[in-house]
Amino acid sequence: MASMTDAINMSFRVDKNLKTQADELFKSLGMNTSVALNMFLTQSVREQALPFTPNMNAPKPSRELMESLEEAERIARGELKIKGYHNMNTFIEDMLE
Repeated sequence: MASMTDAINMSFRVDKNLKTQADELFKSLGMNTSVALNMFLTQSVREQALPFTPNMNAPKPSRELMESLEEAERIARGELKIKGYHNMNTFIEDMLE
């Protein structure tokens, strides 16, 4: 893998709204867009393929997944209060009860 001293700048065009959404996503994942694109390129070269399967017929999310996503959104908005944990042992003890 090339070191950062071997790095070059790349320039390409992308939809402004898509760039904003991608920046927000990658920030929430703890990285920036440059890191994400480097990960994509590295994985593509390693696999000698795209790191995902292009598909025009994406499966419809299950009812359970949709309910879970809605619940997660309600938690994020503060509409649903849940118990938080700061200690894995406490979490495990509660799960075993």
